[in-house]
Amino acid sequence: MSKKYYPVYLLITLILSCAPKKEKTGENLYKTYCASCHIAPNIEDLPKGIWEKAILPEMGARLGIRENGYSPYAGLPFGEQSVIIATGLYPSQPIMPLEDWAMLKEYVLALAPDSLPNDLERHSEELTRFKPKPITLDSVPGSYFTFMNYSEDSKKLELGTVSGQMLTYDFMEKQTKVLGQVGSPITSFSRKENQYFVTSIGILTPSDMVSGRIFNIKNGQMNPVHDVFHRPVNTLVLDLNKDGTDEIVVCEYGNLKGELALLTSNGTGQYQKKTILNQPGAIKVVPMDMDKDGREDLVVLTGQGDEGITILYQQDDLNFKIEKAIRYSPVYGSSWFEMIDYEGDGDMDIVVVNGDNADDSYVHKPYHGMRIHINNGENEFKESYFYPLNGATRVVARDFDQDGDFDFGLIASFPDYENNPEFSFVYLENEVGESFSFKTYTFKDSNLGKWFLMDVADIDEDGDEDIILSSFTYPFGPVIKEMVDFWNEKNVDLMVLENELNN
Repeated sequence: MSKKYYPVYLLITLILSCAPKKEKTGENLYKTYCASCHIAPNIEDLPKGIWEKAILPEMGARLGIRENGYSPYAGLPFGEQSVIIATGLYPSQPIMPLEDWAMLKEYVLALAPDSLPNDLERHSEELTRFKPKPITLDSVPGSYFTFMNYSEDSKKLELGTVSGQMLTYDFMEKQTKVLGQVGSPITSFSRKENQYFVTSIGILTPSDMVSGRIFNIKNGQMNPVHDVFHRPVNTLVLDLNKDGTDEIVVCEYGNLKGELALLTSNGTGQYQKKTILNQPGAIKVVPMDMDKDGREDLVVLTGQGDEGITILYQQDDLNFKIEKAIRYSPVYGSSWFEMIDYEGDGDMDIVVVNGDNADDSYVHKPYHGMRIHINNGENEFKESYFYPLNGATRVVARDFDQDGDFDFGLIASFPDYENNPEFSFVYLENEVGESFSFKTYTFKDSNLGKWFLMDVADIDEDGDEDIILSSFTYPFGPVIKEMVDFWNEKNVDLMVLENELNN
C-alpha cells in the first residue's frame, strides 16, 4: 500500500495541554507525548531502523518539527494535501522545544533493538480434517476480491471485486453471475428482505479524500444512501431501537480521520448521519446486547492508533455510552474479531487477530497472532490465550469437529513467505477447551493464493461446516516476485476446505 500509510501517525496526540508537569527526562517526554489518547507502544516492539527512518520523522511532523527534509505531504496529489492540511494534524510550527525533541529521540533510539526476535518454533501437522479444493472463476491472471460472504438464503457465494463488480458464485452449478457494477472496490454487500445494500470504499489505498458510497438496490434501481463516506469498510443494516425502521451503522475506516457513523431514516428514503465514535480505523461492528437490558449494543474493532474493542451501550433515543473494553498498542495491526461464548457461561468472549503489516513499519512481529479474551461477566476482558502468527488478519470460530468446543481457522495475509509460507492458513483444533490446548494444522497447497478473506458454510449440505478462502493478489506488503508469478500462473481465486467429518 501507499508509503504514507504509517500506523504510527497514531503515535502522537495533540492533547498535550492536559499532561501533568514532570521532570524532563526522555522517558517522561515519551509518555507525555505518546500516550495521551492511546497506549504508548513498547519501544522494543519495533527495530531501531524503523524508528529512525519512519516513525520518528512522522512523529516529529505531528509536533510541527521537520527534520532531514521529511514532509508528510511528499508525493501526494494536491487534493490529498489540502485535505490533510485542513485536519490540522501537522502544525506549521514546533509545539515542543527542540531540545526536548532531541532528548525524546535519544531515549527512543537508545532502547530500540537492532532487530526483533523471529525465532518462533513453527510446527504443524498436515490438515486432514478438510480436503482442499481450489477454484478458478475466470481466465484472467490474479485474484482481486475485496468482499466475500456466503448467503444462507440463496446458497450462493457473494463477491465484490477491486473494480467494483458484484458477483455471485453457485458451488453446485459452478456458475458465476454478474449482478452489477459500482465505481470502486466493494467492501460490504448485504441483503435485507427484497433489497441489497452495497458499500464501496472509494479509494482503496490510505487516503483522507472522502469518496466512498453506500448504494441501495431495490427493484433493479440503484440509489446512493446519504452522501459520501470516508473509506467505509463494513456496513450493518438493522432496527436498533425496534421502532420498525432500519438504521445503518457504517465503519468509516478513513486514514488520519475516520469514524463509526449512524444513519437514521426520516421516513422518505433520506437519512440523517451522526458520529457515534469519533476515531479512525473502525473495521468491523457487531450488534450484541452486552449489558442484557434488551437493547442491541454495538461492539466495534478499531485499528489506526487507538486499537482495540469499544462497546457502545445503547441508551434512549439512539444515544450511546462508550466504553473501551480492550486496548492494544498502535503497532499491533488489529484486523478482525469474532464474538463467542468460549466457556459456555452465557457471557460473550472476544477473539481478535492482530497482524496488519501493510505499511512502512513492515517487519515480522512476534506479537502478531490470535488472542482470546475471556469475559468475567461484567464485560471486563482478560487475555487468556495467545497464538503467535505472523501477519494474522482473519479468524473464524466454529465447532468444526463437533466435539463441543470451539476450533479456529486463521488467515495470515502477511506471513513469512520465505521461511514458513504454509502458515498463510492455520487450523487450530481444540483439544482441551478449558486449558486452551490446541493442535496446529496447515496444508501444503496453502501457497496457491494470497488469502485475504474467509467465511464458513455447509456448502455441500452434509451436516458439517466447510471453510472458504478468497485470494487477493493486488500488490500490498512485501512479497517475493516468485510468489506473485506463481499466483498468476496458478490463477486460484477461491479455496474450499471441505470438511471431511461426515464423509
